[in-house]
Amino acid sequence: MRNVLLIFVIAAITVSPAWAEPPKGDGWQTLFNGKDLSGWTLKLDDPKVAEGIWTVKDGVIDCQPKLQPRGDKSLYTKRAFGDYQLHVEWLIKDTPGFYDAPVVLPDGSYKLDGDGKRITKRIANADSGIYNRGFSKAQVNIWRWPIGSGEVYGYRNDAKQSAAVRAGVTPKVNADRGVGEWNTFLLTMKGDRLTVVLNDKKVLDKAQLPGIPSRGPIALQHHGGFDAKAKKWNGASSLVQFRNIYIKEL
Repeated sequence: MRNVLLIFVIAAITVSPAWAEPPKGDGWQTLFNGKDLSGWTLKLDDPKVAEGIWTVKDGVIDCQPKLQPRGDKSLYTKRAFGDYQLHVEWLIKDTPGFYDAPVVLPDGSYKLDGDGKRITKRIANADSGIYNRGFSKAQVNIWRWPIGSGEVYGYRNDAKQSAAVRAGVTPKVNADRGVGEWNTFLLTMKGDRLTVVLNDKKVLDKAQLPGIPSRGPIALQHHGGFDAKAKKWNGASSLVQFRNIYIKEL
């Protein structure tokens, strides 16, 4: 009986519900009701194809990246937002594809070998992210790179940006949990400054995103998926799920 009780207690601790109350404090609004995709939209022309990519299963938004229609396959809120805090939980389901991930230094540059080539590490990977104000360049990445999730790849790799901007969008810590485990983002977007907290650890602190639009939707990224010709998953497949999405306008 004691062993049975212990197993029950452990299960109660490790299995978290699909739906949870909004974060503490006033002003939080739900962006996902846990039942359907009301309030969300895709930019694809064929609604029947679009419906198969993003679905709701057991209270979570599930992405099926094996479907590869042309065009933007990301999922957007119908509403636009300016300054806000965004709470969203995400999970990487699996990492069947492999990618040669570079080693990213604290200043946002890549670690090079003696010949000036990028040093890489072959990893099992998946790839998705969240667009701030509908701007793909301002995407907060979700992946398995050694640098960790939460970076803003579009700005870090923009050579036109200042050294301060590129260093600012580079994660200060890898706070990711393992594949199959839920993670929590708290994104604060105010003006052109972005703060990212991942699993209660500050990854970015008021990073500057020059040129980001003043308003726009929130988007869940469909990055890539199954390579039909090679008959295998690529190294950036969006095998992800999202749940408990709340926003507070500032």
